[in-house]
Amino acid sequence: MPLPVPAGLLSQRERGEDWARWLDRLPRLAEELVAQWRLTPSAAPLHGYCSLVLPVTDTDGIAGALKITFDGDDESCHEALALQHWGGRGAVRLLRADPRRRALLLAWLPGPDLADTWDVEACEVVGDLYGLLHIPALPQLARVESYVERWLRDLDGLGRDAPVPRRYVEQALALGPALLADAPAPVVVHGDLHYANVMADAAGEWVAIDPKPMAGDPHYEPAPMLWNRMEELSGPGAVGSVRDGLRRRFHAVVDAGGLDEDRARDWVVVRMVLNAGWTVQDARRADRRLTGDEQEWITRCVAVTKAVQD
Repeated sequence: MPLPVPAGLLSQRERGEDWARWLDRLPRLAEELVAQWRLTPSAAPLHGYCSLVLPVTDTDGIAGALKITFDGDDESCHEALALQHWGGRGAVRLLRADPRRRALLLAWLPGPDLADTWDVEACEVVGDLYGLLHIPALPQLARVESYVERWLRDLDGLGRDAPVPRRYVEQALALGPALLADAPAPVVVHGDLHYANVMADAAGEWVAIDPKPMAGDPHYEPAPMLWNRMEELSGPGAVGSVRDGLRRRFHAVVDAGGLDEDRARDWVVVRMVLNAGWTVQDARRADRRLTGDEQEWITRCVAVTKAVQD
């Protein structure tokens, strides 16, 4: 019997025909991999934004996670390659892979993740992980600039009427090419390292999961540590302003990671403005107004951009 797909992942069917076709194939694909790799499902399937994760055990009863990723997600197409290159140092251990079917068998991580860890402490954990993950890049990896150059062209094409402060758009359009022009020797960049993508392994050590690996500047990394968990910076337990909280995080991750503050700040600006631009692009492609959630996200992107520069 085909394995069930979680409702949260099935909702991605609305994103287009390529998603729908993959979701239609997914139950049978999971069943085939379980049989061929001689695995036994051990709990209900989990999911991320674009992947199914099935807890399993192997023939020796050792726990693992079978991960199958949407085959249209270009940014994670070299996930197996990066995990193999890291070899379990700072990242989850890869046990087996079938890149053609975008399937990975990973060591089981009991958790927790960093979601409930004090944010400054979590930033220090992630900064320490940079030192393990940022090793010389493999030639097969796509380069940061190949993405960023295209993203900046799209941002420039939004026009002056986009609901993003023009001064920040112009700043990102100037900073991006300058950062790419004088980039240091490329390392393996995780690309999406934040609180939920760091988990404790069986020994209690923190390791990274779910990379969107690229070859590029290590200073590209910090932005996700700022835009995630922002709601707690204005909640009842917040200390100081949102700006103060964002700056504490920024300095914690930069210091722990041994990064250049100015260069890291410039990359935060570029990434946050790009994030805001993508939201506008999504609405325009669908020929609709921005939703309340999208407007709130753009406001969040602008708040981070402003905070790291004030």
